[in-house]
Amino acid sequence: MFRRWIVYPLQGMFAALGYAVLAALPLDAASALGAWLGRTFGPRFRAHRIARDNLRRIMPELGETERAAVIRGMWENLGRTVAEYPHIKKFDPYAEDGRIEIVGLEHMEALWNDDQPGLLFGGHLANWELPVLAVTRRGWNVHLAYRALNNPLADRLLRRGRDAFDAGLFPKGPEGAKMALKALSNGEHVAMLVDQKMNDGIPVPFMGVDAMTAPAVAKFALRYDCPVIPVQVERLQGARFRITFHPDLEKPATGDRQKDVEAIMTKVNDYLGSWIRRHPEQWLWVHRRWPAEGSEG
Repeated sequence: MFRRWIVYPLQGMFAALGYAVLAALPLDAASALGAWLGRTFGPRFRAHRIARDNLRRIMPELGETERAAVIRGMWENLGRTVAEYPHIKKFDPYAEDGRIEIVGLEHMEALWNDDQPGLLFGGHLANWELPVLAVTRRGWNVHLAYRALNNPLADRLLRRGRDAFDAGLFPKGPEGAKMALKALSNGEHVAMLVDQKMNDGIPVPFMGVDAMTAPAVAKFALRYDCPVIPVQVERLQGARFRITFHPDLEKPATGDRQKDVEAIMTKVNDYLGSWIRRHPEQWLWVHRRWPAEGSEG
């Protein structure tokens, strides 16, 4: 009750004020301010320790100085991403201003011209909101599965930024799964961020350590025999990006559904892991993505 009537309204008030300030700034200035806020205040949160522990465990080859630089970069990237929300409508993936570079568009062309449903997946890297914009600004329809923020007032601000997508939004969970199934059965397309932990998922190797992984991508792909396009986004410098649409994921068809699901999700995690290792400072390390050390067995 206290959180609902006191904490959430206060958080929502400050979030709305911050949103208004960032919206009043030019895009590049807002992004730079977000980077400063992220690296200044991010380390004060408990999530900083989670990120440090995750990075030490998953990339032990890095020294302390290198790990500190990665986590600093993570907070800067997160700050930039949040600060860019009020400006999402200003991003034009197909403008000639060089702000967004598109690679592999032919794979998306094939996906939308094959007269069947399709799936796209990515992770919380760089500004993870932009790939959907690259799809819808091309005139293609897509539905996005998302997890709502706990604070409904703050979530409303994020949804305001996502209005630029002109895409359907499916909440994560049983209700969203039903909506996704309906969309796919109608020959439509669904995009998902699949790098977060799902407690009732399946154990799949992720960057060398088994992690509980949502199997929805694999189950949908097998059920509808549809393409699966990996979508990678990289922050090049400041508020400039590269979005890469990779070829359709190769899917096994052994007849053993459980093994096929595990094989597909292993490939999905392999993609995500390779992107993270390429730009570890651009991934959101603050999730408890892996089981505690010593509890794998």
